[in-house]
Amino acid sequence: MKHSIIIYGSQYGTTKRYAERLSDITGIKRVSRKEAKGVNDYERVIYMGGLYAGSVFGLKKLAATLTNQELVIVTVGLVNPQDKENIKYVRGNIKSQIPNRLYNEDKIFHLRGAIDYSTMGIKHKLMMSFMHHRLSKMPEEKLNAESKTILETYGKTVDYVDFDTLQPIVDALLSVSDVS
Repeated sequence: MKHSIIIYGSQYGTTKRYAERLSDITGIKRVSRKEAKGVNDYERVIYMGGLYAGSVFGLKKLAATLTNQELVIVTVGLVNPQDKENIKYVRGNIKSQIPNRLYNEDKIFHLRGAIDYSTMGIKHKLMMSFMHHRLSKMPEEKLNAESKTILETYGKTVDYVDFDTLQPIVDALLSVSDVS
């Protein structure tokens, strides 16, 4: 049985960038979720997915195929991953996406991503426009970190990608066993 694989779900490329770098650092093979085959041949699956409306892109579908693997989850989102309220919200959504046997908070990591409205599909542009319109009418004290980030970045190109933030993931992968 092969040891580890990185699978990523990326709509606009930010998660793919992180997956490529993590693969380069660790030597672990990476594939997009669309190309992932034979997942049950691996002992450990590192799933990296972009956050869309609080859910991890592609995670639920992947989790349904796993039998006895260790699952490491890496989310990539626009909101600062140091915001505890946001992390609690995202982890609650992760719990609803995967079976309890796969959920382990010690194996969930959060990275900060990017947004570029010029490359967004129409569906996402409309969704963001609606959210921006709704949020801009709310009082400042009612806004959470996600809401504030949407308002601050609306219509812009913003890139918070920081490859140094992969280090805790690398350390966790190396501390469990040898990377293969």
